[in-house]
Amino acid sequence: MNIENARFNMIEQQIRPWDVLDLDVLGLLAIVKRENYVLPEHRDLAFADLELPLPGGSSKMLFPRVEARVLQELAVKKHENVLVIGAGSGYLAALFAHRAQHVTAVDIDPTIAKFAADNLRNDGVTNAEVVLGDGSLGWPDKAPYDVICVAGGLPVVPQQMLEQLKIGGRLSAFVGGRPVMKAQIITRIDDKQYRVADVFETYVNHLVNAIEPSRFKF
Repeated sequence: MNIENARFNMIEQQIRPWDVLDLDVLGLLAIVKRENYVLPEHRDLAFADLELPLPGGSSKMLFPRVEARVLQELAVKKHENVLVIGAGSGYLAALFAHRAQHVTAVDIDPTIAKFAADNLRNDGVTNAEVVLGDGSLGWPDKAPYDVICVAGGLPVVPQQMLEQLKIGGRLSAFVGGRPVMKAQIITRIDDKQYRVADVFETYVNHLVNAIEPSRFKF
């Protein structure tokens, strides 16, 4: 397989048709080597329109088109600090790291957290760190954040997580349940107000320990 042809085809045939037209985002997808963030046995599938499995088999990477759309919608800037909940392969963290000041990626699974950390280190990404922990309510240790990207599904977005955003900060999340979820961008307007934009529909597996609506308290 010609890697560069496969990367080009991913961008032109999967990413652009999904309304990802930001040239900076498209450029990043060409620069950050997705094949370095998949399991070795799936290297030839790194650019396929698939949710590739992560170590252990219970979790998956997002579709490339979903990763790209989230990256575009969050519009991360060079001075911003980013939290990724669900480190996965480390690929999303790497994409954000090329645009942000610093990225913290949290994962509850030690095998996946190590996989992500190893991939980032091997790819020479120095402004992203992976921490082991439960991010279902956010990660207050380094809050507030300019951007929070939730890479798994949430039945509802916990208020504790929203409160970890700076004023003007943005949070992306896949909200709801089967058969489809809404990908939302939530912007913090002030101490108490948030603006919610539904940007597309998809389905992803819920985060481990994600709060169910019946247990959620405002």
